[in-house]
Amino acid sequence: MLTSIGLGLVVGVILALTGAGGGILAVPLLIFGTGASVAEAGPIGLMAVGMAAALGAVLGLRAGIVRYRAAVLIAATGMLLSSAGLWAARQIDGRWLAVLFALVLLLVALKTFRQASGKGTTASAEHIVCKRNGESGRFIWTRPCAMAMTLSGGLAGLLSGLLGVGGGFVMVPALQRYTDLPMKSAVATSLAVIALISLMGVTATAVSGHLDWALALPFSAGALAGMLGGRSLASRLAGPQLQKGFASVSALVAIAMIVKAVS
Repeated sequence: MLTSIGLGLVVGVILALTGAGGGILAVPLLIFGTGASVAEAGPIGLMAVGMAAALGAVLGLRAGIVRYRAAVLIAATGMLLSSAGLWAARQIDGRWLAVLFALVLLLVALKTFRQASGKGTTASAEHIVCKRNGESGRFIWTRPCAMAMTLSGGLAGLLSGLLGVGGGFVMVPALQRYTDLPMKSAVATSLAVIALISLMGVTATAVSGHLDWALALPFSAGALAGMLGGRSLASRLAGPQLQKGFASVSALVAIAMIVKAVS
């Protein structure tokens, strides 16, 4: 139990310092720290990230920066594909699933490093298909807008179920690319989506009897405590160098996962 709490604390601090996308390290920590497989660690990591995301979403709702109608629409598609991802995770050989996770982690590391270096791509005007009403601040829903949001939610949901990642590294860039939301609102809306998709994934896993509660509960409690404690550090440590450090650690972890899987 102490190991689970300690690993959860580490994840929580990473979440506080780097945002929801940092939760992708939850699964590798569980794999190397407890010996769990990707299929076993995925739902536990998803539970911890989902609880942390829910906390952030509630704070965003209180601040009035969550576009909750958009979050519900996006999450609805994500929930459908999350179940498909959970099923697929139990069918794929554990070694190949670990390699797939490592490749996704490498992609996240590369994107994070590029953004921290100021080389990330910025959305051009023609990509913005979801624009807000100037008076109400709500989205003006069109077919291209609904299509972009549902496809993004579907991808986030599939990866959530398959690999146990929250999907923040999918949703935040998607909201930045396809909407005119400011960054704070995009992050808060993304957290609401992640919380809803995670709830579905964790519930489905629990009902099927594949969730290790003895590991999941202390790990999630540690993650919440770490996130709350780490928020005081975030304003002092957050910045390009921290993002580059996160990217470097993620890349090393991904390489270690590939070596472990093929050896």
